[in-house]
Amino acid sequence: MATLAADLQDGHETELASEEAIRQVFAVPGMHCAGCMAKAERAIKSVADVKQARANLTAKTVTVQAPPDSEGPILAALDAVGLPATSIDLTLQIGEDAQTGRRLLLALAVAGFALMNVMLLSVSVWAGLVSEMEENTRMLLHWVSALIALPTAAYAGQPFYSSAWAALKKRQMNMDVPISIGVILTNLASVLVAIRGGEHAYFDAALMLLFFLLIGRYLDHLMRARTASAAQQLAKFQAREATQIKSDGGREIISVDAIAPGMRLAIAPGARVPVDCRVMRGRSDVDMAMVTGESVPIGAREGTELLSGMLNIDGALEVEAMASAENSYLADLMEMMQAAEHAKGRLVSLADRVARAYAPVVHTLSAAAFLLWLALGAGWFEALMIAVAVLIITCT
Repeated sequence: MATLAADLQDGHETELASEEAIRQVFAVPGMHCAGCMAKAERAIKSVADVKQARANLTAKTVTVQAPPDSEGPILAALDAVGLPATSIDLTLQIGEDAQTGRRLLLALAVAGFALMNVMLLSVSVWAGLVSEMEENTRMLLHWVSALIALPTAAYAGQPFYSSAWAALKKRQMNMDVPISIGVILTNLASVLVAIRGGEHAYFDAALMLLFFLLIGRYLDHLMRARTASAAQQLAKFQAREATQIKSDGGREIISVDAIAPGMRLAIAPGARVPVDCRVMRGRSDVDMAMVTGESVPIGAREGTELLSGMLNIDGALEVEAMASAENSYLADLMEMMQAAEHAKGRLVSLADRVARAYAPVVHTLSAAAFLLWLALGAGWFEALMIAVAVLIITCT
């Protein structure tokens, strides 16, 4: 299985994990972009004895091949780059937190409503520049826009501010840093314009940036929720418990992980087959749709071999386990699908390399624009606005 995972991941990687290495999965909720993925993988690979590290942006997880005692150093390495993580069991992680989606949707609604109102005020200001609008009226419109835009930007921008602050605290960069800087500087510059009685304020630009970025963040969240990891979907077919038939005929509920080959188990009607097994007694119809896609049940009787994840429909069965849970069909299938999900093609690898340089390049271009316009004789405020425009354009 390790060979299959390596082959799928890069096409050229065929290195097998050592016997001491095990597969570990970590949830990284702060991973939002390709740059975060690359940062997480680099941080984990810096830990000694780590064989492989593959980030999955859809599931917001990182799968690692490393010794069992490396969990602490891996979590510390991720925390050091501003991506706090926790160790998880994929079979228990199904879907994303719905509360995150509700927060994004509410922030999007607030930003959209505020943007419409500020845009109406801005249209009045623009029209007044070519008409006979008095300066006091224009200043009033600027301050009304500020009263709407500043609280809105403070609330609706929280998904970006929190991510940027978490990265900066660890002296790291991510794509939310230039977004946050652009929004904050635009609002501060607009407040300064309002204080000075200037003609052009940019509260509408800051809100528009947040609005469109929140649309992208929310749609991204919906896409991840609807295209959850196939392996996680398969986990729904995994039984959590099984009924063991003891040598004296007594029955005991045990965890699926405690099943060993040779154990006798009872499978009640409506229960999932916990591990690969052979029917020893009883007759029933079994739903094999998960394995073959065939919706018509098959008859199971003495000697019939069943695979984990199948559904026992109408009869009680006594079976003998042929494999442990981790070596059964369903576990192998989940392992292969996880390997396929974490595979990286050449274009994805190229995108990851580009994403690493995104934030430094954006800030460098913005600073260069500011210095260039100062050198060309522009005032500091005009140069600052041009630098902020560079940030906003590159963020969208």
